[in-house]
Amino acid sequence: MPKGYWIAQVDVRDAERYKDYVAAAKPAFEKFGANFVARGGAYAQLEGRVRARNVIIEFPSLQAAVDCYNSPEYQIAAAIRQEVADAEMVVVEGL
Repeated sequence: MPKGYWIAQVDVRDAERYKDYVAAAKPAFEKFGANFVARGGAYAQLEGRVRARNVIIEFPSLQAAVDCYNSPEYQIAAAIRQEVADAEMVVVEGL
C-alpha cells in the first residue's frame, strides 16, 4: 500500500504560540503513525511562492494522512495553528 504524505508550507506569525500547536498536534501524529521527513530547515526557492517553513510528514497510507488531519485530536491543534500561522497544506499519495 502506498504511503501518504502531508506537504505543508508555513509562515509562523507567533513562534511562542506555535509551540502550543506542536504540542497539541503530537497526539494525533502519534495515533496515525506520522513520521517527519522534513521539518523546517534550509531550502532553495526554485519557482513560485514559498513560505519560511516547509514540512513533509509520512503516514502509513493516504487514508491515514487524511484521517489524521480530520481527527478531533488534530482539529484542536489546527485551530491553534490557524491563529498563529499561515499555511498551505496538501496530502499526496506516495509511490
